[in-house]
Amino acid sequence: MAFLAKLFGKKKDNTPAEEALTEEEGLTPEEEAAAEAAEAALLSGEEVAETEIPEETVAEEAPAEEIPAEVPAEEPAVEETAEENPAEEPVAEEEPVAEEPAEAPAEEEIEETATKKSFWGRLKSGLTKTRNALFAPVDNLLKAFTKVDEDLLEELEEILISADVGFTATEEIMDELRERIKDGRLKEKDQVMDALREIMTDMIGESQPLTLTTTPSVLLVIGVNGAGKTTSIGKISKRLRLQGKKVVVAAADTFRAAAIDQLAVWCERAKVDMVRQNEGSDPAAVVFDAIAAAKKKQADVLIIDTAGRLQNKKNLMNELAKIDRVIDRELPGACRETLLVLDATTGQNAVSQAKEFSQAAKITGITLNKLDGTAKGGIIISIKRELGIPVKFIGVGEKIDDMQEFDAEDFVSALFGE
Repeated sequence: MAFLAKLFGKKKDNTPAEEALTEEEGLTPEEEAAAEAAEAALLSGEEVAETEIPEETVAEEAPAEEIPAEVPAEEPAVEETAEENPAEEPVAEEEPVAEEPAEAPAEEEIEETATKKSFWGRLKSGLTKTRNALFAPVDNLLKAFTKVDEDLLEELEEILISADVGFTATEEIMDELRERIKDGRLKEKDQVMDALREIMTDMIGESQPLTLTTTPSVLLVIGVNGAGKTTSIGKISKRLRLQGKKVVVAAADTFRAAAIDQLAVWCERAKVDMVRQNEGSDPAAVVFDAIAAAKKKQADVLIIDTAGRLQNKKNLMNELAKIDRVIDRELPGACRETLLVLDATTGQNAVSQAKEFSQAAKITGITLNKLDGTAKGGIIISIKRELGIPVKFIGVGEKIDDMQEFDAEDFVSALFGE
């Protein structure tokens, strides 16, 4: 009976786990009773009902078999998604690649426009000192007079000279006012401000941008130390780069200590290339190397920094003459601009510097810095009338965006607080 019980138990359970349990632990009393009943049924020839147990076992084992079947069903779905993404990504990437070249100029234009709007706002604020020094006294003067007469004009003349408009320019303004009074165009004191604005705008003249039509064109930057020459080069370099021009800067101020390192910092901010040699090197040799680099890189503009040694005019003239010879030999026919950088806070001293530098170089334009820190903004009129040199750039701060091309109408509007 024990043999049949073991045999029937193996048929009933039919699982390795239960076989192990039977072999290790033996049959329980219930199992032994069931085995005896089965034996009796076999002897009587009846079917054993427990033979259906393997079906129940299969039914119970089915869910266990479905679990591993579901796991691989989910994994391919994830892989297909992963495989579909690479197929879709190139399509999504192709559109920006095709659009980027067309959008890049638009972004530069937006940046330049936003910078200009921000700049003229700062200019209007920066000219507050000049506006208070010039037009506040004029306004008080007009309140004290009931009509436009010679006494009013004499006091107005003193105010203009004190605002660094300059003696020559002030005389021209007064002559024009008297002419308007004589022919009847200026009758009331309320017309004086409008007349001043028109006269000043005409005296400054139309804006004259840089002439950079050849490749490369040369921009020679001169000025005394402390006027903001290095910062001006960095600011102008960025403006030219935003206009789509490739710029190379020559660090030819090898005389002043740390001048090369300071210029390197500004060139890095402007994201333009710089050519340098060791301190004390021949400036003309630096210019020669910079010209070669500009040709190799097919640069649009070569900007040359120079030493500001006005106190020794002879050495300055010799140095500039040597640089000129190198440029003439290596870049014959190239467009050339010579910018003189002046500090507006020095007032009439800036005019004196311009006269001195004019003897050493042919100046084509003025860059006037630090207009935000002075009450002497009228110096622009004086420079134009006394020297005949146009102001091409003005600066109102130390940041790289704090410089713009000079516009006469915008400047006068900011000066009048409009």
